[in-house]
Amino acid sequence: MALPLTDSSTGFDRFGLDSNILRGVYAAGFVEPRSIQIETIPAVLAGRDVLGLAQTGTGKTAAFALPLLHRLVRQKRRGPRVLVLAPTRELATQIDAEIRTLARFTQLRVVTIYGGVSALRQIQALRKHPEIVVGCPGRILDLIGRGVLRLGEVESVVLDEADHMFDMGFLPDLRRILAALPPKRQNLLFSATMPREIRALADRLLQNPHVVELAHSGPAKTIDHALVTVREDRKRDLLQHILKEDGCDSAIVFTRTKHRAKRLAQQLDRAGHRAVGLQGNMSQGQRDRAMQGFRNRRFDVLVATDIAARGIDVQGVSHVINFDVPSTPDAYTHRIGRTGRAELEGQALTFVTRNDGDWLRATERKLGKSIPRRTVEGFEAESIDSGNGHGPSGRGGRHTGTGASRPGGNARRRGRRRRRPAAAAAQRQQRRGRQG
Repeated sequence: MALPLTDSSTGFDRFGLDSNILRGVYAAGFVEPRSIQIETIPAVLAGRDVLGLAQTGTGKTAAFALPLLHRLVRQKRRGPRVLVLAPTRELATQIDAEIRTLARFTQLRVVTIYGGVSALRQIQALRKHPEIVVGCPGRILDLIGRGVLRLGEVESVVLDEADHMFDMGFLPDLRRILAALPPKRQNLLFSATMPREIRALADRLLQNPHVVELAHSGPAKTIDHALVTVREDRKRDLLQHILKEDGCDSAIVFTRTKHRAKRLAQQLDRAGHRAVGLQGNMSQGQRDRAMQGFRNRRFDVLVATDIAARGIDVQGVSHVINFDVPSTPDAYTHRIGRTGRAELEGQALTFVTRNDGDWLRATERKLGKSIPRRTVEGFEAESIDSGNGHGPSGRGGRHTGTGASRPGGNARRRGRRRRRPAAAAAQRQQRRGRQG
């Protein structure tokens, strides 16, 4: 049973976690709990359902893993007892790695389940009745159907990155998995945004939940983000210019399509940058090697699509560069959240052309404010009018790097440009999302 929080408690000692769990926490280098952990851990220890709304990189995994590990250590029974659902293989692997790190001084077993690889080893691991299963909905349903994954003893279920699971079409699969679980259980749902469909799922799933909401609607304060106007045919030159700047130690570059990600990674590599692509047509082995190489700094640049990059959690990424604008306003926050993680500072730059006005207007309406504009000397282009009522958002004048900005634009020329109907803009954004 968890000890009550006291003013005299420091660090993670305040939660009354099992001593072997605390050994794992401090061996991992954790010193002070972060905001979402302070808000979430006591509620999970008390057995409550939790709705956590927080940006990526805020420490959600430890927030749910630590109290669940504590319960598993204190009350030993045959598993699986905890099911963690994630939208992508990369995120499932990262969750698995962090749980294993925190549980290293216990005898608890974790199994990760995802598609794209042979199920044989996963089936063999499940036969040992691990306490924790982390996986993606498709393979989990497959193994439930084969009768090798039995969820009758599950006490807690975690839906991580729930909005991403909805974006990827997993909502029907989630409903089928939830129907296979015992009706009496603890439910934990974490999401960076709360679209209508996820809100409806949360309302049905969670019973009197403890709600943790940490400024989820916009970029983290540690992220310096801005727009750079550029002609389409100058994007690659601008990208290489930024990658060569002092302070650009590592970067994730987002493109709209799989083919574009593959081609751009090859072009950057030939230009002398240590670049690698990450996109949906790659095998799981290729994806794992790309991610491992980026984490180990064998590659300095990771070029990825939205689908392939969801769940990427790499410490110390100095830059996120949107080579193509995201498909939706919410995707903007998700993308740039790949830098500025773990309370470190990061820079996010989005390349916009004169054809991106619809996306810009929608995104600034969503954020409730203008995104700062910046120019890079030698790459100036006609600026984009957001038309959101906030007015020009530039600050200052021309500069030689990416660290300053100016108000941009030819007002007379902008005034002549015909705005597209909202329905046409929505259809175009949907097509972009399908291409990624």
